[in-house]
Amino acid sequence: LYGEGADKALETLVPADICGLVVGRQRYTQFTNARGGMEDDLMVLRLADRLSLVVNASCKHQDIAHLKAHLEPKGIKVVPHPEWALLALQGPKACEALAPLAPEAAKLVFMSGAEMSVNGIPCLVTRSGYTGEDGYEIAMPADKAEELARALLARPGVAPIGLGARDSLRLEAGLCLYGSDIDQTTSPIEADLVWSIGKRRREEGGFAGDSVILAQLKNGAKRKRVGIKPEGRAPARAHTEIQDGQGRRIGEITSGGFGPSVDGPVAMGYVEADHAAPGTSVQLIVRDKAMPAKIVAMPFFPHRYFKG
Repeated sequence: LYGEGADKALETLVPADICGLVVGRQRYTQFTNARGGMEDDLMVLRLADRLSLVVNASCKHQDIAHLKAHLEPKGIKVVPHPEWALLALQGPKACEALAPLAPEAAKLVFMSGAEMSVNGIPCLVTRSGYTGEDGYEIAMPADKAEELARALLARPGVAPIGLGARDSLRLEAGLCLYGSDIDQTTSPIEADLVWSIGKRRREEGGFAGDSVILAQLKNGAKRKRVGIKPEGRAPARAHTEIQDGQGRRIGEITSGGFGPSVDGPVAMGYVEADHAAPGTSVQLIVRDKAMPAKIVAMPFFPHRYFKG
């Protein structure tokens, strides 16, 4: 996004404090709708001359249309970059692997970013990711993506991973997947994403759905996203029904699977607010059988972000 006041204009579409974002810092937020739901979640990085946004690939066409419809009449230039690609390098030794190819990357801390050369390729690098681990997300011209990927894979300890591995990591980290854990009908308050709404924005509003979201912030939401730990070894998958001790339906799992880092099944989902306290016993209906589980705090595995 280019243009004077791009930050203020973007704040009409998201509940994060974008005006307070300093150059080189990144923030997580959501495109909200009039009902208080989320049309997508995204990352916003402030650079010296622009705001750089990363949205979900599955939502990119609607997101770009949304931005153009609301921001271009205000004189803000929306420039998509379909000719760029994004690689994620994640894990406790990510810095060790990347620094020889991009010394400046070692200076970044969690949720910061900068333009830099990586192995001679012009890139936009942020120290962030979707795994709960330290790591980087690296944007570069798409025609250089394979070259850079191979250069990273040539570094000691670097290996490719698939979406299954990434999904287990983000689930253990308690991170939402758009379309599963959050969607157009889910508010940031219900999703336990209150931390992503800036203090000034909570007081002033001024974003889509603010009356719904701020009312939930004040009075509480009727349901809440929670961590769920099945007591056996069998995982409970998405759409598994959650019941209270009397067999009454109180919610549904939105993501679930086996967590290799915690050596056991983990899940997240939504339950009625009065059943959301950690330690609450619930039942999961798996193959028509009730399986005992407990509501637990997330993340299931500690975040290991590098904050300096």
